[in-house]
Amino acid sequence: MSELECLAYGVEADKGICLLLKLGRYRVLLDCGLSDISGLLGQNATPPVDLVLCSHAHADHARGLVQLHQAFPQLPIYASEVTTQLLPLNGLNTHGAAQLPPISPDRSPLCQALPWRTPVEFFDGLSVELYPAGHLPGAAAFLLTYTPLPDDDRPARSYTVFYTGDFFLSNSRLVEGLPLEELRGISPDVLIVEGSYGTARHPHRRQQENQLAERINRAIAEKQSVLLPTPALGLGQEVLMLLRSHHHFTGRDLDIWVDGNVAAGCEAYLEILPHLPTAVQNFARHQSLFWDERVRPRVRRLTPEQRANLGKQPCIVLTDESADLHQYYQANPDSWLILSPQQPHYAKGEESGIRRADPKFRGAGESEVVESRGAMANPPPTNPYAPHLVPPTETYLLAQHCDGPGTTQLIHNLRPQHVILIHGSSTYLADLAGLEELHNRYHLHTPAAGTLVELMIGDTFLQPAAPETSYEGELTELNMIVTITLPDAITADPRWQQLADTGLVEARWQGDELVLRGLPQRELLRPGGDRLLDWMDANSPLRNCCGNCRHYRGQRCWNQASPLFEFKVTPEGFCPVFEPSQRPEDSE
Repeated sequence: MSELECLAYGVEADKGICLLLKLGRYRVLLDCGLSDISGLLGQNATPPVDLVLCSHAHADHARGLVQLHQAFPQLPIYASEVTTQLLPLNGLNTHGAAQLPPISPDRSPLCQALPWRTPVEFFDGLSVELYPAGHLPGAAAFLLTYTPLPDDDRPARSYTVFYTGDFFLSNSRLVEGLPLEELRGISPDVLIVEGSYGTARHPHRRQQENQLAERINRAIAEKQSVLLPTPALGLGQEVLMLLRSHHHFTGRDLDIWVDGNVAAGCEAYLEILPHLPTAVQNFARHQSLFWDERVRPRVRRLTPEQRANLGKQPCIVLTDESADLHQYYQANPDSWLILSPQQPHYAKGEESGIRRADPKFRGAGESEVVESRGAMANPPPTNPYAPHLVPPTETYLLAQHCDGPGTTQLIHNLRPQHVILIHGSSTYLADLAGLEELHNRYHLHTPAAGTLVELMIGDTFLQPAAPETSYEGELTELNMIVTITLPDAITADPRWQQLADTGLVEARWQGDELVLRGLPQRELLRPGGDRLLDWMDANSPLRNCCGNCRHYRGQRCWNQASPLFEFKVTPEGFCPVFEPSQRPEDSE
């Protein structure tokens, strides 16, 4: 038995993050985002762990803490000071009122605050130090140090584990990024790190913000109102600060309404203002951080009286992602645009987009509306016979997690011996583990829920075997037919279903390489003609290259209607849902 072990109770964001870390005789629970903690409690009347560390206040990392606290009131739960203040937001109802149970005098507080960058010893030989992780105000990464008692045969050897929770290296509007310079070269024995976006590469944060602002600005110029459903904490406040400070909107005669839990999240941010970046505090000295009826654009909480007037003039509405969106646009759906945040796809075998309306009920010239799975918890109702009653929905990227290069940058700077990858779909994490720059330097683990990982620590590093990421096949040329045969092991990958959706594939050259791509049903069923023949027509306008498409960013396709969504593509490539990077009317 090794001194270090990690038992994964939850490793995917949609099911909740929860890890049991065993350090010698101590048991530490890293986050508790499970909605049902019965598997964690078991039949024991005593706490299953010695202490709990909560990385930040998002529900997928903290929703199970209340149940755990109710079951074991004396079990210590620790987080940063800001996280202890934001945790009650996980108990909000749809009206923004806290529903957490009151703490009686004989019960300890739900969570206790720890200082930044100061080692705190909890037990003999076990200490924890907190570092800012970016991503969300108060989000913390934990450096755990365990020193077992020395025996007669050998001196004590300390073991270190670094857990990031959710992290972000870049500075955002309201949160400074993880301080990589402070952590460079700490060489933990184990690094537990999220890999939400796999190997995807994102454009610079400022470029993401500009693209979102430009899309909203274009919608307002076209007399559309914009509806932005977001999580209660983090993204909603980031978007609101972007709208208040971007040059497209400053001084503009425009109303921005904030509703639901997003408004409650703004109030919570006002309570933690002294902990926000200095630039934000300076901004708040001259004008209100969020609510302001005097300075344009006007930002106000949405009242029942104002709800009936929505959409009469172009406006922007930020609301909770679980809200019934129909209540905002029902008076005039044609004058609205819904912008939903693009998120990683966590479920196995999940397609990159879902169809909102059956194409056979869509009139000629009407575009297919596709939304990211998981991006909207309560999508607007659809009527397949009258799709115009639902506003068009588009997605935008305003990442709150590191992309692939950011994740590998952290790993290389920390130089661990073991790396445990969590918080992503199995295919995304497998893509990360398949990077040669990682698997030939570190012991990589991508545990599924319920998996125990034994972490053997040695003085020398033995290179692990490379994961199987390629498949060998045979090519046979017979008369007018070329047959490519691949082993059936390839079908075990969840992405196989997307490739084999219709049994038809398209092959094209990219340089000296031949690329195969499956043809999904939505291409073959395109109204107005035979999709396959139209696409293969050499004179088709769909031959416009990816490099000129507005969804081509960071060498990848970000159009959720495209079968190449999130895949790396060449600028010379093409797909049937090409959209020019500049609208013709914009260039006039």
